[in-house]
Amino acid sequence: MNLKTKIKDRSAQIGVIGLGYVGLPLAMEFIRAGFKVTGIDIDESKIEQLNKGRNYIQDVTNEDLKSAVKSGLFWATADFSKLTELDAVSICVPTPLNKQKDPDISYINNVMTKLTASVHQNMLIILESTTYPGTTRELILPKLETLGHKVGKDFFLCFSPERIDPGNKQFRTANTPKVLGGITSQCTYHGKMLYDTIVSNVITVSSPEAAEMVKLLENTFRAINIGLANEVAIICEKLGVDVWEVIEAAATKPFGFMKFTPGPGLGGHCIPIDPHYLSWKLKALDYDARFIQLAGEINTAMPVHVVDLVRNALNTQQKSLNGSNIIIVGVAYKKNVNDVRESPAIDVIRLLEIDGAGIAFYDPHVLSLHIDGRNLKGIDDLNNEQLCGADVVVILTDHDIINFEMILSRAKLVVDTRNVYPKLEEPKLFKLGVGYLD
Repeated sequence: MNLKTKIKDRSAQIGVIGLGYVGLPLAMEFIRAGFKVTGIDIDESKIEQLNKGRNYIQDVTNEDLKSAVKSGLFWATADFSKLTELDAVSICVPTPLNKQKDPDISYINNVMTKLTASVHQNMLIILESTTYPGTTRELILPKLETLGHKVGKDFFLCFSPERIDPGNKQFRTANTPKVLGGITSQCTYHGKMLYDTIVSNVITVSSPEAAEMVKLLENTFRAINIGLANEVAIICEKLGVDVWEVIEAAATKPFGFMKFTPGPGLGGHCIPIDPHYLSWKLKALDYDARFIQLAGEINTAMPVHVVDLVRNALNTQQKSLNGSNIIIVGVAYKKNVNDVRESPAIDVIRLLEIDGAGIAFYDPHVLSLHIDGRNLKGIDDLNNEQLCGADVVVILTDHDIINFEMILSRAKLVVDTRNVYPKLEEPKLFKLGVGYLD
């Protein structure tokens, strides 16, 4: 039976490699469409949890996972030899940066070592991991062809960038348009056919390189515009203007303006990392991506600016950072999620500790935080005594379930980097992007 028929009658065996924020929700969508899915991951603890129906991803419901496991439509394994039994495989492994800010594609390379020995007739392979343009054709394709397999005939290879936005209640995997580009027209055809079963709108492009570039453009666009918003926030502080008022007023324009807001820095796996993939690729082509580099410098410097705001706030009380007790509110990189990957809160905490401050943190979504080999336990329940005992409270993440009114009423000083107190003038409140004229 050919792959087309198997996709149509849902008899195709689907594999998802990498069961994190991208892979697990994708696996659940395939199950919802009627496919049997094998999840593959190198983390044995994840495998054990999943096979017991224990969920660790906020965008997947406990009920969906338990039902999938109980029905036999989903099981997880660390055994890559199972790839030989699969008809279609989506690769969703991490693609971080190394210490030099260069792409680390070791996870993809490790997968390809296993996959090369398992590729078979009519197999569909789709890479979803964010990477530099050319990865699918230059890195993956040659490995798959080493045993004499012909792309577009013996197997099908595509790139389709993930577009997961953790915590987004409106746009999930199924209703977020999916971009896909194959090595050949037959690759694109089969990739689209499979993803049409789980996504409402699959947009095909002419090549994997185009699809790879789409992902990098999307997040580079965001990184640059957030960098602009962050720089405007600093400018407004110097001018004695409220950046939040300025942004809200500018956003009333029905054309030619898109609203981006400042913050303590960039976080998550995509926006702080993806532009570096593009910049790295262009360096090899002897081109300087100046917009990308400048935005990166501004965004990377925001934790330092936040520490300066905290220092200035303490100075109004004749206190120094050294020896001050500080409560950080919110350490996830964005509101209403438990994701701390690349969170600016980690940099802010590190910088404050270097200056001699004592740090505690409260985040109802994050119970502990790993920093420089240490495991910091968060405050279980923020109360009046803790707030009154702190020299300053610094708000880095504006989770909906946090009682910010209580924080402002009890704390001696508050530094707000997320505009949780809009248009509020309070002597003990200091806000990012708000200058105070004499």
